[in-house]
Amino acid sequence: MDLPSLAVVLRAALSHVPEERKAAEESLNQFQYTPQHLVRLLQIIVDGSCDMAVRQVASIHFKNFIAKNWSPNDPDESPKVLESDKAMVRENILGFIVQVPPLLRAQLGESIKTIIHSDYPEQWPSLLHWVTHNLELQNQIFGALYVLRVLARKYEFKSEDERIPLYHIVEETFPRLLSIFSKLVQIVNPPIEVADLIKLICKIFWSSIYLEIPKQLFDPNVFNAWMVLFINLLERPVPVEGQPIDPEIRKSWGWWKVKKWTIHILNRLYTRFGDLKLQKPESKAFAQMFQKTYAGKILACHMQLLNAILTGDYLPDRVINLVLQYLTNSVTKNSMYQMMQPQIDILLFEIIFPLMCFNDKDQNLWDEDPHEYVRKGYDIIEDLYSPRTAAMDFVSELVRKRGKNNLQKFIHFVVDIFRRYDEAPADLKPYRQKDGALLAIGTLCDKLKQTDPYKSELERMLVQHVFPEFSSRVGHLRAKAAWVAGQYAHINFSDPNNFRQAMHCIVSGMRDPDLPVRVDSVFALRSFVEACKDLDEIRPILPQLLDEFFKLMNEVENEDLVFTLETIVDKFGEEMAPYALGLCQNLAAAFWRCMASSEADDEADDSGALAAVGCLRAISTILESISSLPHLFIQIEPTLLPIMRRMLTSDGQDILVPLDNYISRGTDHFLACKDPDYQQSLWNALQSIMMDENMEDSDIEPAPKLIEVLFQNCKGNVDPWVEHYLRITIERLRRTQKPYLKCLLVQVIANALYYNPLLTLETLNKLGVAADIFNHWFAMLQQVKKSGARVNFKREHDKKVCCLGLTSLIGLPADKIPAEALDRIFKATLELLVAYKDQVAENKKQNEEDADDMDGFDADEDDEEVDSDKEMGLDDEDGDEVSSLELQKLAAEARGFLPADEDDDSDDGFSDDEELQSPIDEVDPFIFFVETVQGLQASDPARFQNLMQTLDFRYQALASGIAQHAEERKVEIEKEKLEKANAQ
Repeated sequence: MDLPSLAVVLRAALSHVPEERKAAEESLNQFQYTPQHLVRLLQIIVDGSCDMAVRQVASIHFKNFIAKNWSPNDPDESPKVLESDKAMVRENILGFIVQVPPLLRAQLGESIKTIIHSDYPEQWPSLLHWVTHNLELQNQIFGALYVLRVLARKYEFKSEDERIPLYHIVEETFPRLLSIFSKLVQIVNPPIEVADLIKLICKIFWSSIYLEIPKQLFDPNVFNAWMVLFINLLERPVPVEGQPIDPEIRKSWGWWKVKKWTIHILNRLYTRFGDLKLQKPESKAFAQMFQKTYAGKILACHMQLLNAILTGDYLPDRVINLVLQYLTNSVTKNSMYQMMQPQIDILLFEIIFPLMCFNDKDQNLWDEDPHEYVRKGYDIIEDLYSPRTAAMDFVSELVRKRGKNNLQKFIHFVVDIFRRYDEAPADLKPYRQKDGALLAIGTLCDKLKQTDPYKSELERMLVQHVFPEFSSRVGHLRAKAAWVAGQYAHINFSDPNNFRQAMHCIVSGMRDPDLPVRVDSVFALRSFVEACKDLDEIRPILPQLLDEFFKLMNEVENEDLVFTLETIVDKFGEEMAPYALGLCQNLAAAFWRCMASSEADDEADDSGALAAVGCLRAISTILESISSLPHLFIQIEPTLLPIMRRMLTSDGQDILVPLDNYISRGTDHFLACKDPDYQQSLWNALQSIMMDENMEDSDIEPAPKLIEVLFQNCKGNVDPWVEHYLRITIERLRRTQKPYLKCLLVQVIANALYYNPLLTLETLNKLGVAADIFNHWFAMLQQVKKSGARVNFKREHDKKVCCLGLTSLIGLPADKIPAEALDRIFKATLELLVAYKDQVAENKKQNEEDADDMDGFDADEDDEEVDSDKEMGLDDEDGDEVSSLELQKLAAEARGFLPADEDDDSDDGFSDDEELQSPIDEVDPFIFFVETVQGLQASDPARFQNLMQTLDFRYQALASGIAQHAEERKVEIEKEKLEKANAQ
């Protein structure tokens, strides 16, 4: 298709006539793989004489085509873009970044990102030279910075080994970048375009130092030159002229973005690299230098910035949030806290506390969009940007680490607000300050519950200052009273009537006219149900409670609502039987609403999908509670079958994970039922997902986890399916790039070996892949980073599954496992068991230390702690907004659906990402290994003796240590069983 014809087709794609639009789309699809098609699209995009709407359609088509076809997922797949076309696109696209308007630049930028991630440095070695050359040209600096930002961001989250190209990029570009940065900062009365350039430089610097500081910046003179400029930007006021009036637009104004990114970078340097407890000598020296030279200056600038809150001047929420994070991280450091101390009262009572109070913005949202008010209040992403959350964190850390000097006066301040509120007439009461005081009391709940003299006064405080607000004429105080009551539900009430009164008020709050009050009441109810020692307190109101609950579920899609229902079901168990059908019907209805909501808005965050998953999990809990009443399943099945069918289609694959409960809790039914045939349906779905070449690695991670659930729960009952699942697992493994998915797929094989080692090994041999699979597996086990940390199988669960699979092979007869293979398996299993043992011990130690931290609350602990590094580093190419994919990933991680950061450099503390119960929970891998080896010794003494003789001293010592540990575990397990029996 020539250029004029392509332009005509693109215009037709905008037609209001469906037939014309469909014909144009079909034509584009038909010709998209023809030579020069991409090049012609690019020509139209940059043609200033062409209609802007046509150029925009071309840019979107160009971006989508490159995203899908530039780099095939399967290495064996034939390329869909000619190398000559690729070369022409690479040669021309960079220069167009400056020429096209912002609307088109975003699409081209995405395309450049795709190409860079695929081709640099191997297929695009000239890219860096283009950047360095154009950084020298005045009229090309923006384009060069734009591309350099994309290039640096490619390596932002990469591990040390993968970041090597970045260090070369830094070496080649940072000297010139620093020079440009310096000149820009020195411009007097700079135009807004300068802010855009500085923002790009900040983003480049951020990506380059996010995980590690490049060695070039360890030069004190070079680093100081950068820091002087950043601190200059931090100190100088944002220009007044040109600031938008609308707060939503104002926060995204270029100079406020510069301020935000400057603080972002300085916080990152402080929290990740400025900590004196870093172990590497070179890092420790850097931390000492940073603390001594810069940390205090930054703190002083931050304190000065916060004065805007005192004077009523504007500060974006994100800037306030970041500044308070810096202050919170400074509380534990003596020198920094000493700097804060003279101003601590002003900071605490005139800056921090007002941020905790209900404000005009809250009231407008409460009145105009209560659903959005509820969403923001329970959204973990909002917490990343919220000044209120940052203020709460500061208060918590201050009283935890510096409580001796601050807790008493802060509580006196709160009590004084309570007093003034009580004494004032209704029309003059400080309602918003009371709201902030209640938030403070709830925030400090854990501290107050363990600190004299406050812990003995908590019940009186609730009765006197919290419970009366259940009937307040002000809605936000009714909501806050419910929230605070929920925080303190677990204290020991000396008067049971007070507990009863609070719970009844919370149930009444579920009928409140204001939606946020109803939602907060439901969440508080969960705490009271958990704390309730006598279920007779709840039984009389249970029908009413459930009725109100489902009314609220019809209004709000929120996964946390379902958590409350799960708590109620779990607490009452079989007593829920009379309500089981109604509960499942209501949850099923909620599930379909959530799914419809999720599908209706692909760009929205995944709250609808998460709420749908919550509904499924609650249904699973209900089924478990009535597992001894099978007659109820017949009544419930018609309600659940449509959901099961939906989950077992490709459309429902992103809610795959809850199926584990259906298999693990209802195993007999899953295996026996033939109408519908759940085993066949499960296979159809998993095969479709695993074999889908268009699905990214990250999208199919629930599938191998579900195969694991099948093998572990159905041992001995799914032999016909073993070969099928191994085939699709091996096929997917061949083209998988993502290390975590590789681990999950290898663990499917390990689970199959544990399920039936002989059948699995014979199947692998039949498929002709046994040697390749084991070589690949052992290579993954041996792969380590420079630090010595394992690259693969990081979780305890991963190691345990691999141990069980490999150990199962040891017990096979000699004609199935040759001596050489047995030796290799035995040694690999020993090393893995040792690593598993060390990780279990380390995690146990860490948990005990965490518990000590929570229990001890040593208010005057002066030692400097390693900071939690709350900077998530989430941003997109436009600056501060988090992309939909990143939101979904973060939300999923928080709920255990995705693994933690794959680039984490340590096994220690790498916690398991799900809390699913499994039959292997009861299997101790050390005892299993020793008993398997003993079985080998008994059945084939000569083979056992030969194996032992091939072990060198190190492996003999490892084997002896594992045998000893297995005996210790037997004693521990017996002790745990005895304690459990005595507790019943």
